Amino acid sequence: MNPLEQLPIPLLQWYHENARVLPWRSAPTPYHVWVSEIMLQQTRVAAVLGYYQRFMEALPTVEDLAAVEEDKLLKLWQGLGYYNRARSLKKAARQIVDGWAGRFPENYEDLLKLAGVGEYTAGAIASIAFGVPVPAVDGNVLRVVARMTGDDGDITRPQTRNRIREGLRAAMPLEAPGDFNQALMELGATVCLPNGAPACGRCPAQGFCQARLQGRTRELPVKPPKAERRVEERTVFLIFHGGRVALRRRADRGLLAGLWEYPNELAPAPCPVEARTLEPGPTGKHIFTHMEWRMTSTAVEAAGPALPEGWVWAGREELRERYAVPNAFRTFGAYVQGRIS
Repeated sequence: MNPLEQLPIPLLQWYHENARVLPWRSAPTPYHVWVSEIMLQQTRVAAVLGYYQRFMEALPTVEDLAAVEEDKLLKLWQGLGYYNRARSLKKAARQIVDGWAGRFPENYEDLLKLAGVGEYTAGAIASIAFGVPVPAVDGNVLRVVARMTGDDGDITRPQTRNRIREGLRAAMPLEAPGDFNQALMELGATVCLPNGAPACGRCPAQGFCQARLQGRTRELPVKPPKAERRVEERTVFLIFHGGRVALRRRADRGLLAGLWEYPNELAPAPCPVEARTLEPGPTGKHIFTHMEWRMTSTAVEAAGPALPEGWVWAGREELRERYAVPNAFRTFGAYVQGRIS
C-alpha cells in the first residue's frame, strides 16, 4: 500500500495527542492563520510567538492592518526579518478591504490573488480556516513526504513538488483537511527534522516510512548543494551628537528596502560627516540567504547637528517606538544604547 494512503489515521491521532498549543490554533480565523503563516516563513515558532501577540494587540483586524502606517508596521515587524513580508501583508489587507469588503475570500483560487500569498499559504488558509481540502506544502511537508515515500526527486524542482502535492491531495481526509495539513507541518517541525536527524522512534509513520525502512533518512530529501555566499566587508558609522544616533533610510528597492540603518558602506569608506572624534567601535557579522556582511564599526562624535539629506537623529525612545532598525545591526545595539539618551 502507498505510504500516504496509510498515513491519515495514525498521523491525526498523533497530532491530537502531541500538537503544541499555539495562539493561532486556538482561534483559527482566516486573519490569524494568515498572519501566523506569513510570520512563520523562514522563522521558527519560538521566535514568532511574541511578535504574533504584539501584532494582534496592535492590529487586531484586517481593517486595522490595511490602515496602518508603514513605519509602525515595520516597527512591529522589527527583528523578524524579510520585511517585504510585512509590506505584502498590508497590500493584501487593502485588497481584502477594497475587493471583498473586509471578508477573506474563502476559495483557494481567490486567496492566491492576494499579495504575498503563494500556494502554501493559500492552502493553509483554505484548509485550516475554511475546511477546503487542499494541501499546504512547505519545506517541512516536502521533507516528511519525500522520506515517507522514498521519493528521490529534487524537492526544489516543480515536478517533484507537484507530485508530492497531488499525492497528499489524494490521501487527504475530506473531513479534516486543516488538521491533516497542520499535523504534517507539526511532524516536520518536531519529529522529522532536517539534516539527517529525525526522531523516528516518535513518528506515527515509522512502520511504513520508506527512508527509515531503507536506512536512507540522511539521503532524503534530495536537494541541490547550496550556493556559496558572497562576503561583503562593510564599515558601519555609529554617529553620535547630543545623546542621539544618526540613522538613514535604505533605498526602496533591494536588500532591507526602506528600513532605517546605521550608515554603512563597503569598506574602506570615508566618514560621511564632519567628525570631532573617531574611534573603533564593535565588530559583527550578519548572514543573509545569499550573502554575508562582515562589519567593522567606527564610532563618530559629530562636530555638529548637520546630517546629509534624509538622515535623522534618534534618541532611545525613538529607536524603541518609531524607527525599525533590522537585525543585521543587532550587534551594535548595546553599544548605541550606552551612548544615547
